[in-house]
Amino acid sequence: MNTISYRWMTSLVFVLFAGLLGAWSAADASELPALNITQVSENVFSAIGATAAPSRDNFGHNNNLSFVITEGGVVVVNGGDNVLLAAALHRAIEERTDKPVRYVINENGQGHAFLGNSYWSDLGVTIIAQREAIEEIKAHGEASLSQMRARMGPVVTDARVVVPDVAVDDHYVLELASEPIELRRFGAAHSPGDLSVWLPKQRILIAGDIAFHERLLGIFPDSDVDAWIDSFDVMASLNPVVVIPGHGHPTDIETLRYFTQGYLQFLRDEIEVILDDDGGLSDAYEIDQSAYESLDTFDELARKNAGRLFRQMEEKLFQ
Repeated sequence: MNTISYRWMTSLVFVLFAGLLGAWSAADASELPALNITQVSENVFSAIGATAAPSRDNFGHNNNLSFVITEGGVVVVNGGDNVLLAAALHRAIEERTDKPVRYVINENGQGHAFLGNSYWSDLGVTIIAQREAIEEIKAHGEASLSQMRARMGPVVTDARVVVPDVAVDDHYVLELASEPIELRRFGAAHSPGDLSVWLPKQRILIAGDIAFHERLLGIFPDSDVDAWIDSFDVMASLNPVVVIPGHGHPTDIETLRYFTQGYLQFLRDEIEVILDDDGGLSDAYEIDQSAYESLDTFDELARKNAGRLFRQMEEKLFQ
């Protein structure tokens, strides 16, 4: 199928999909969110999300949605939080190229990575994720969908969970003309199935949620902090020139090391002292984290992080 035919069919499917969504009554194509697109290189772009919790006001766009334009088509990183956000990203892509979107990569099994998959799937795009992320989507996708529906309201009435088509493990290469794109899992970290995208010719890394610097990272019940610290070193060994983190603007690896690996090591060391002194959870909550208080979401996450990591480390101590 030639490019013109593909684009005509894509437009037709988009219109039919929008109509079927009655969901669009409150937000038609002219009311899609305006995305803040950062151009990272000649062919790499990222829609930088808010460094805050997802909300109706920000259309759930609180993470980075990136895309790479190659001669063989476009690769999108993250399906988006919902179909409206996915459609807005598609519009931004079509403003920059007539190449079709070939692949969508979900960086993990969290809602903002996969809840927009249905938009891309209905256009015939192949969706890829790490194997553990796919299991997360299967197990918890409907719960994430319910939360998103409650937040977004009637504009996503017909939203549904779409499980990725292709499961990858630690390394997978997409060959698209002259631009090889590598999918990399550096090890356990922020959440099950963390997956990064590496462009070796340009030395650009779309890291995903293994790396933070403008907002405080979150430690979740399924985060593995010890492994995350080690996985960060594996990632850094690529010596990327530019890194697009999961949240926040593109930056360098040393900035991310300070605010991600450095923060994790600091918190772990502080909790080790508390445990050695037979301290308790209340002591963990009082750890002085003020060195990181300039980061967005600090007030929401700092004490939670300390409490969750304390419980994890205490449990390991008595195993």
